[in-house]
Amino acid sequence: MTKEFSMSRRRALGAIGASGAGFALASAAAAQEAGSAPVPPSTVTDPPRDFGPNGAPNVYFWDPDVIAVDPAFNGLAQPNAPVERLWTGALWAEGPAWSGVGKYLVFSDIPNNCQYRYLSEDGHVSVFRQPSNNSNGNSFDYQGRQLSCEHLTRRVVRYELDGSVTILADNFEGQPFNSPNDVVAHPDGSYWFTDPPYGGQLYEGAPDAPGGPSNPNGLLDVTLGQPPEVGSAQREMPTAVYRIGPDGTVTRVVEEEGAPDPNGLAFSPDQSRLYVASTGKGPGDQGPGGGGNIFVFDIANGQATNGRLFSDCMVDDVKCGPDGLSVDVYGNVWSSSNAGRNVGYNGVTCWSPEGALLGRIRLPEVCGNVCFGGPKRNRLFMAASQSLYAVYTATQGSGPA
Repeated sequence: MTKEFSMSRRRALGAIGASGAGFALASAAAAQEAGSAPVPPSTVTDPPRDFGPNGAPNVYFWDPDVIAVDPAFNGLAQPNAPVERLWTGALWAEGPAWSGVGKYLVFSDIPNNCQYRYLSEDGHVSVFRQPSNNSNGNSFDYQGRQLSCEHLTRRVVRYELDGSVTILADNFEGQPFNSPNDVVAHPDGSYWFTDPPYGGQLYEGAPDAPGGPSNPNGLLDVTLGQPPEVGSAQREMPTAVYRIGPDGTVTRVVEEEGAPDPNGLAFSPDQSRLYVASTGKGPGDQGPGGGGNIFVFDIANGQATNGRLFSDCMVDDVKCGPDGLSVDVYGNVWSSSNAGRNVGYNGVTCWSPEGALLGRIRLPEVCGNVCFGGPKRNRLFMAASQSLYAVYTATQGSGPA
């Protein structure tokens, strides 16, 4: 190939690229002038990206789906680390939690009634616990014991080091919980968990017994495919956040008015703050439900006070609904993002301790929950719809899981 031909070919390709970019900008401008939102793309990257292990290389420096909104995010993201799809095959992946001793990640597939384990040594994923009672959120306490929130049995359990199981909480003042969702440990020996209604459906647990809010006409047979003891519970309480004290006493620490439909939760590094994701309306909700916001509360002496809005999770006028939360050692809040059909906004958002958007990670699936893990706790794991993703960062997660 002659030098002249090479130069001409390069100019032609450049002109084609500029023309395509100009057309895209003109189309977007025309859509805005017409008063309609532009149609979201079918993929988050262009050309379409293959996340699989056999896909062609697509990251050379700064993964195109790791986006710094604020320059400060460049100090948290790892410039030469790609977003990886580690595994796919779930119906709704949730609740990732890292075992520092075992060097594995546990995560839930709620509809499949299963917990999976991902091994960091070779990337192997296998069934860890089945049935899991439609478990959702998982975490590890400061003694390395796994905590799980079970939709089907409406309870929070702890897996002891000898292999036995302890029921930490299954009711409040004699009334069954709605469907415990996420749980975190506090250094004082307490456990804090959320109780929204999302497990009150056929897909992720069991609806109420006939006459309950999620089965008012009794048309759903909640006993089908379930153990014989399942089917008698009805939703009796509003949504709330609870604390299990070191002595086993359960107290309600955040009322529904403070954080309706509470979902994911996480403590600040010094445990002086509690962040709570208030997601959308769930089955059986009689009121307006959550609005897709993150709230923050001050924590002292086992109480949560001074609740206030931390973020409305709006990005470019798109609602990036929060679900699971994790906090890094600098106090930044990493939230899973459910933007629905607004493709390109699903994934993860990262917020400063003051609530400013620092950056985000785009995924081709809705993200349900996140956690930091890996031997150095600098790898962000993302449970997203049918798949498990991960990306190395330049920060570390705060807390044991």
